[in-house]
Amino acid sequence: MKRLLSILFFICITTSVFAQADKILGTWLSADKKAHVEIYKTASGTYYGKIIWLAEPNDPATGKPKVDSKNPDASKRNSPLLGSLTFLNFTYDNGDYTGGKIYDCRDGKTYTGKLWLNDDGTLSMRGYIGFLYSTETWTRLK
Repeated sequence: MKRLLSILFFICITTSVFAQADKILGTWLSADKKAHVEIYKTASGTYYGKIIWLAEPNDPATGKPKVDSKNPDASKRNSPLLGSLTFLNFTYDNGDYTGGKIYDCRDGKTYTGKLWLNDDGTLSMRGYIGFLYSTETWTRLK
C-alpha cells in the first residue's frame, strides 16, 4: 500500500511539473509586434519556436517573400523567414527555459538564451553575449 501511494504521489508531482513546463506552448506576438512565433515541444522534450506570421511577409523592394538575408550561413540566406526557427533547444528547469539558443533574423546573430513566463502571462526572452544581455517581453495570442 505504501508503495502504491508513493507511486501515485510521484506521478502527481511529475504531471504537475510537466503541466507547468508546457505553459509556454502556443503562439506569441513579438515585442516589436512584427511577428508571431509558435512555441512547441519536440518528442525529446525540448522547446523550439518558429515564425508563423510576419506583419510584412514580402520584401517591399522585390515583392517576394522575405528571406533570411543576414544569416551567417550563406547557404541559408535564401531561406524564407516564414517557418524559420528563432528559439532552439530550450529545456525547462524550475520555472525557466534554459540551455537553448535564440536566433535573431534581424541581425543574423545567435545568442545564448533564457525564457520565462511572467505572472501577468507575458513571456520574457533574454539573449546573452558574454555578460551583456538584452530582454524582450512578448504577449500570448489567443
